[in-house]
Amino acid sequence: MRRIRRFEEAAEVAYRAAKMRGALHFYIGEEATATGVCAALNEGDFITSTHRGHGHCIAKGARLDKMMAELYGRTTGYCGGKGGSMHIADVASGNLGANGIVGAGVPIAVGAALGSKLRNDGKVTVCFFGDAAGPTGAFHEGVNMGSVLNVPVVFVCENNQYGMATHTEYANAAPVGDRGPAYGMPSERIDGNDVFQVYERAKVAIDRARDGEGPTLIEAVTYRQKGHTIHDSKGYRDEEEIAKWIAQDPIERFKRAVLEAKALTEDEMQAIDGEVEEAITQAEEFAEASPWPTLDAIEQDVYV
Repeated sequence: MRRIRRFEEAAEVAYRAAKMRGALHFYIGEEATATGVCAALNEGDFITSTHRGHGHCIAKGARLDKMMAELYGRTTGYCGGKGGSMHIADVASGNLGANGIVGAGVPIAVGAALGSKLRNDGKVTVCFFGDAAGPTGAFHEGVNMGSVLNVPVVFVCENNQYGMATHTEYANAAPVGDRGPAYGMPSERIDGNDVFQVYERAKVAIDRARDGEGPTLIEAVTYRQKGHTIHDSKGYRDEEEIAKWIAQDPIERFKRAVLEAKALTEDEMQAIDGEVEEAITQAEEFAEASPWPTLDAIEQDVYV
């Protein structure tokens, strides 16, 4: 979780220093969901991600230096600098790609899970999507198809309360986590800021999928602490709401829990923070030292 947060904090500084272009959609405040879910996956399992995908990539094992280089638009990035923040894919680690289209990862995940079922490779696919994907046709079609085909997929809705500036209550007629029975699968709402609960519930759903018992729908209730993009000043929210959720920050909750359980000491936490800082510095140095793509390279592998 610290790697995810510090990566995005460093990316924001670099963006505001005009070292990168495009859009940045921050995952800050939602780190427990990606971390808990991916901790329950095996190394060879798959995920599909969203436009807010830095956390998913890092939790699934992506290299920080190649991610930072991608945001900088350099050739050493995961997509040669052409994908930017919203389109990072790392097939080697099982990340089938982030996606700038809301809900578009749902049918992709079902297709990947169908492939696993046909190959009988024992792999599970987790589909991360936001609450704003709940009203889309891709969601309804994909979740229905996943259930009909009984494929090994887990649908994880990250309910961060907002689709751009619209609160989820104005976009979804019913909570996403209540919809599973309508599609013949179990579903539940969980505390997306509690990494321990996320891991436990994701493990049950992933084991169920791996055992051939079909999909599960999980709604992880969390909060997007930042605006929709780096340019969003959050004028549509009040300070009371923000303060309430900041008090539930997933990293601070984790720290309190492990200190109370005496699982880690303050010194050990500071040592972890030091390792993260070193990794972030190396990622920035790698990105800044990496070459820009040539004009010829820019036109390769893209549809023009």
